[in-house]
Amino acid sequence: MDDVIERAVMRVIESMQENLGEQLTIDDMARTAMFSKFHFSRVFQRVTGLSPGRFLSAVRLREAKRLLATTSLSITNISHQVGYSSVGTFSSRFTHSVGLPPSKYRQHLGITARTLAGGGESPPPGATTTLTGVVTSPLAGQPVFTGLFPDQILEGRPVSFTVTDGPGPYVLENVPEGRWHLIAQSVAAGREDAIHLPPAGDGTLCIARSGPITVAAGSGPRRADVRLQPMRPLDPPVLLALRDLVTSADGATG
Repeated sequence: MDDVIERAVMRVIESMQENLGEQLTIDDMARTAMFSKFHFSRVFQRVTGLSPGRFLSAVRLREAKRLLATTSLSITNISHQVGYSSVGTFSSRFTHSVGLPPSKYRQHLGITARTLAGGGESPPPGATTTLTGVVTSPLAGQPVFTGLFPDQILEGRPVSFTVTDGPGPYVLENVPEGRWHLIAQSVAAGREDAIHLPPAGDGTLCIARSGPITVAAGSGPRRADVRLQPMRPLDPPVLLALRDLVTSADGATG
């Protein structure tokens, strides 16, 4: 039955990718999956970690990243192609999820860890803790991003993050109270396009997710080990574009 469910969810994701400019509804998606609306929403979230609407929004923004990186289309044209009637709404959501406004993403194709850290807020008042662990990866010697996010998608500003030179131990400090999802990511050498293209299934983009990890008042240091695996079409799109994964920190610009 799990194979049947995954194939149904995959049909919906393929429909999303083929109809990005259309106003797809939950009813439309449920019909594509051949499930009732209630059952479809529940199994889609179980398979992908996101609601259908949230996944569709991420697919649209990933396509916008690709178009900004590979075409000379105007931002207004791109926003319409990926289903936004308002370029202002598109720009706001793109900036929140990717880390840069569309025009700056087109110029730099990503944000550096230094810029990401520098734009963050100070640790919130109250108890914080430290999360440690080990990341294993099939991409030996490639930089690894590890961060904590409110949801199971790599978008927006993490509450804590680090970029290591390769697989191995990591430390996340000043983790505030809350329920967080640990997400790690690495990109194969020479595959700069992987930060703005869909997963090719060839191991060029690897990802791991763990959580939720609950941090409560008085909780001591936490530990979570993760293993990176080639990204699958069923995984939520990667929206935060970190240049440090494809170029050295000294050579990148944010």
